[in-house]
Amino acid sequence: MRTLIPTTIPTTTTTAPARADLRAQIARLERDLADTVIDGVPVRPSGGTGAGPRLLGLADLEAQRDALLDAVEHARARLAETAEAQEAARARLEAMLADPPAHRGERVALAELGQGGCGVYSVRPRLGLVGMLAGWWEVKLSSGCPLAT
Repeated sequence: MRTLIPTTIPTTTTTAPARADLRAQIARLERDLADTVIDGVPVRPSGGTGAGPRLLGLADLEAQRDALLDAVEHARARLAETAEAQEAARARLEAMLADPPAHRGERVALAELGQGGCGVYSVRPRLGLVGMLAGWWEVKLSSGCPLAT
């Protein structure tokens, strides 16, 4: 009687280096994603299947790595957009401070600058109506949040 022995027996040792490399890539991507969250970009949590602990195969690890890569790219793009908007708001504020009469009624909120609080920089006439008629304009920072009703 002759027994057939398969020539290639799938073992964990044949895929162990690839799995370790994928796990290292996933860990790096998770750190990068956490750094972008710390920088202020909200990220939707990517929940698992809820099937409990399991040993992921190469295809599952690659899919997880690709999903994390997409999430990191999306978060970095949102971070760049936020930085551009804040820089534009800073430029507007600098222009307002340099020449208040040219920016009458313009407002820049602290939130647009990436700062906390409810304050708003606005160009207003000094001394009310008299200042408006005389052309005396100034940039003022509001005192903060309105009272809760």
